[in-house]
Amino acid sequence: MALVKGKLPECDGAPRDLSTLLGALASPESAVRRNAVRDLKLYPDSAEALCAQLQDETSPSVRAALFSTLIHLQSPHVAVRLAEFLRSDDVQLRNGAIEALQEMPDAIAPHLQVLLGDADSDVRIFAVNILASLRHDQVPEWLAEVIRTDAHVNVCAAAIDGLAEVGGPEVVKDLEALRLRFAGDAFMDFAITTAIRRIGSE
Repeated sequence: MALVKGKLPECDGAPRDLSTLLGALASPESAVRRNAVRDLKLYPDSAEALCAQLQDETSPSVRAALFSTLIHLQSPHVAVRLAEFLRSDDVQLRNGAIEALQEMPDAIAPHLQVLLGDADSDVRIFAVNILASLRHDQVPEWLAEVIRTDAHVNVCAAAIDGLAEVGGPEVVKDLEALRLRFAGDAFMDFAITTAIRRIGSE
């Protein structure tokens, strides 16, 4: 599900008040819920209710509207709430949260260190995937820190993929140090060699 940050459709007539729109989120009609979600882009105070709605929303179109509106309303609080869905067993919900977080670099950046230190390696991998796509000056250094400190091979592999895209010559020494840590691992050796070659060719 691709999320596109942009202007959401306007509804005809005067904007409805916040309480009316929040009440419409409980409508059994998906079109009513979707229109309410779109109108709530005008109300930053609705962000918490929109995040809560994501948990139980079953309509793909309403869920897509929820993510789009939350991207529009992005804040550190919204980013933290969306990050909770990285633990969800609902793949579409989890992927939607990842895509939305990738659209809010300044909002998620303060929380990334918490996610990168999570006890669950899957959460750390998702955090690396978010990090690698952020438009933020610190991304190469943050990814380098992951390969310096994380002991999980799959987390490091995700960070290598990111560094191959955004890393510069300054991270090569960290990649070579990682090769020594995982000496004998053919996959890691190949991934590191590929990343270094790609960095050197740019």
